[in-house]
Amino acid sequence: MLFHYHFWTPYVEETEKFYEDNGFRISQRIGRYQGEFKEFNPPLKWDDFREKNIQFRIIEARKGTMNITFGYGKRIMFDHIGFLVSVKELEQICENAVKLSWKFDKGERRTFIATPYNFRIELQTNTDVVDSLKSPIKLEELKLEIQKAGLESDLLTLFGNSKNRVHSEIGDLVTIKQVVINNLVSSPIVDPNGVRITNE
Repeated sequence: MLFHYHFWTPYVEETEKFYEDNGFRISQRIGRYQGEFKEFNPPLKWDDFREKNIQFRIIEARKGTMNITFGYGKRIMFDHIGFLVSVKELEQICENAVKLSWKFDKGERRTFIATPYNFRIELQTNTDVVDSLKSPIKLEELKLEIQKAGLESDLLTLFGNSKNRVHSEIGDLVTIKQVVINNLVSSPIVDPNGVRITNE
């Protein structure tokens, strides 16, 4: 199940506000402050720490079956998308990655696959990364802009089916152009990183 995407962005506070204004819950903020990583989680608000020069590594916004994360970067940069999978599916997908000659890094909490399209794929088996698996609010589809053809065919090989709901168009950047989220918005909106969100 498609559930996640991650950006690096200079617009950290603005991105948080955008998702919060659209019904997401901010569940976590971790940033580097005075040389150490510390938590600045809610109920803390930006007014409590805005002047402290914190470099946020991750801010997590959740709603229903979605988990969207972002951290500070000097420029907007799309990093990865994520899928919730079973342990059995994880093993099969990793085998398929080997067939594609794609490298993967199996961690304790999650597995990352490096693609030749300049973004990564996260595989997550822990359902506690989302608030509800039964929510009607779902990340239905992603349209990516990438710089070379072949993604859909490779994803078919990787996942063994065409249900991954990721589509692409060729362009100058590597980024998410559009996200379809069911039952979230009544008209198209655009986040501070250029991601167009619609419900169809």
